[in-house]
Order: sequence, then structure tokens, then C-alpha cells
Amino acid sequence: MIRILFLLTSFFSIIASAQTQELNAVLTINSDKVQGSNKQVFNTLQTALAEFINAKKWTTATFAQNERIDCNFTIIVNSLENNLFSCEIQVQARRPVYNSTYTTTIFNFRDTEFDFEYTEFEPLEYNENTLNSNLTAVIIYYIYMILGFDFDSFSPNGGQQFFQQAQQIVTLAQSEPSWNGWTAFANRRNRHALATALTENQGDGFHTMWYNYHRKGLDEMAANADRGRTNLISSLSALRELKNARPTSVLLQLFSDCKLDETVAVYSKATTQEKQEGYKLFSELYPAASSRYGSLKN
Repeated sequence: MIRILFLLTSFFSIIASAQTQELNAVLTINSDKVQGSNKQVFNTLQTALAEFINAKKWTTATFAQNERIDCNFTIIVNSLENNLFSCEIQVQARRPVYNSTYTTTIFNFRDTEFDFEYTEFEPLEYNENTLNSNLTAVIIYYIYMILGFDFDSFSPNGGQQFFQQAQQIVTLAQSEPSWNGWTAFANRRNRHALATALTENQGDGFHTMWYNYHRKGLDEMAANADRGRTNLISSLSALRELKNARPTSVLLQLFSDCKLDETVAVYSKATTQEKQEGYKLFSELYPAASSRYGSLKN
């Protein structure tokens, strides 16, 4: 009887856990650039970070097991010296499209400024009011970015609280001058630039576009492909407005990295006029990437 009760308790604990954790993350550390045969520290860190991301509850929302957000964190170690890691990180996330087997990318960002100190078996901790290391600060920042873009795709401005939390991390991290990637105006595509773009008023149109693109566009296509495609295409005018207001906005590059190829595929089923309009729009937004949307010209 005791064993049965133990198994039942364990079962319901697992179910409860599956309903509360939001992320289904795969974290990979690539240490190929680092010389030496003893790479155990990379395995230890990889395991610790994966558990740190996946085991914690990051929101007050309830997630079922099949609702967890699939995401990837890939850390490339460029050098390691005296516990100082010099790295870059690529973060990607996807969400399913309603009533289909298709998944769409909602975040794809490469960060080349990621240096941190780490000693093997060092505990990874997070307090909302303080940051203990650049390592956890960066990881948590991108967790909130993933949550923000996911929630934004399901409800109007649904991700704002998470983008604001990411901005709070930027503010806290700026008090640590040795931590890279957080400085204003140092890099138009760093973490400061991304968080600012997502929380300033000029980003309002982008948030509206993101919701309409996903919820009224992609999610509608299973029920009515023409209506979904029309809604998606209509939403893209916000990108032109953003380009006019912020010509170098990091959000334009982020859209290209996440959505340009997918959007061209959607346009491929559109009318000739819509294709021509799409080609004109992308020529204005991404003149150097014409090979990616050139098929719309004909």
C-alpha cells in the first residue's frame, strides 16, 4: 500500500509539474573551438543550464505538457581561460499553428557578446531584484524574450509583461560594467537594443502585427486559407511603418530571421498583384536579401 501511495504521489507530482512549466528547452554547448581533452566542465554546465531553464516556473500561467514552448539554446564557446568563458549564443523558439502539424518560428536571435565566469558545480540562482552572474542574466533575459513573443502571438500585447521583465534585467545588468552586451548604443542588435525596441512606443505596431500575423493569419489558414493569407499579408504594412520610424530597428532584422522565408511561401499562393506588392515591400525592407524573395517578382 505504501508503495502504491508513493507511486500515485509521484504520478500526480509529474502531472502537476507538466502543467506549470512553460519551456521545453534543448540546451547545447559547443566547445569545439576550445583546445584540451578535459571538457567535463562543459557537460556539467550544459546539464545545469538545461535543468535551470526547464525545471523552473517562469509565469503564473498554466501550461499543459503539449503546450510547453519548444526552444533551443546553443552556446558556442570561443575561448575558456581561468573560468572566464567567451561565447556567443543562438536562441530559437517555435509554436504550433492551430489545427495543423506546422510549427512556426517565433524567435531566432544570435548574440555574439556573451562572456561570463563559471566554476564547475557552481549553483545557478536567480532573484528578481538582483543578478548574480552574467551567465544567468543572459539566459533569463532570453527566457523572457521567448515568453514575450509566444504570448504576443496569442493575444494582443500579451507578451508585454515579459518584455518589461527583460528590460528590467537590462537595467540591472548595466550596473555591472564588466558584463558585455547590455550597453546602450554600443551595438544596434545587442540585448539592450532588442529590449528597448520591444518596450518603446514605436514598437506598438510591431506587436499588433505579430498578433495579427499569427492569430488571424497563420492560425486561420486551416479553416480558411484565403482569409488567413489575406490577414497575414495585411498585417505586414506595420513593417513599412516601423522602417520609416526606425530605419535600423533590430525588430526588422528579427522579422527577417524568423519570418521572411515563411512569408514568401505564404505569398506564393497569393494573387499576382499581391505577389508584386510583396516584392515591393520586401525590396524596401530588405534590399540586400533579394535572392530570398525574388520568386515573387515574376
